[in-house]
Amino acid sequence: MKMFGIAGHSGMGKTTLLERLVPAIAASGLVVSLIKHSHKNIDIDRPGKDSYRLRESGCKEVLLLGNDRWALMHELRGAPEPSLDYLLDRMQHCDLVLIEGFKNGNFPKLEVWRASENKDTLWPDWPDIVAIASDTPPDSPAQAAVTPGLAHLDLSDVPSIAEFVVAHAHER
Repeated sequence: MKMFGIAGHSGMGKTTLLERLVPAIAASGLVVSLIKHSHKNIDIDRPGKDSYRLRESGCKEVLLLGNDRWALMHELRGAPEPSLDYLLDRMQHCDLVLIEGFKNGNFPKLEVWRASENKDTLWPDWPDIVAIASDTPPDSPAQAAVTPGLAHLDLSDVPSIAEFVVAHAHER
């Protein structure tokens, strides 16, 4: 199993890139999975549903199985967030895990950055960012000033980004 990260401020287009990147990588025959770390509370369940009621009643874990998918919900109930390694251990084997978030994780990351959003890059503060994918040309003053020494990729060139990700993904 290899892993590679996608990083960037909110609104930069990480999810949009991932929606295009996953099928491009999968088309090469690789099995792709994803871990997304959110700093918001998440809920895949809905009030009033049996699983929600049982989870709220105090269950530590609730596993839902339907016709098309299954999901395991684990309640932290004040416990610390699990490590990335812990989460990776619970995933089915795949060829590549794309990881959004986990800024301190020791794996290569691609930063999605748009100058038009008027935010600084995460690089160099986030460790292991090895490239920037942007809608700004790499030789533009905006791009060259903030990311010297990094690989620059055209955000619209998904095949090139897919090739870069696969080539630079690290073994777990």
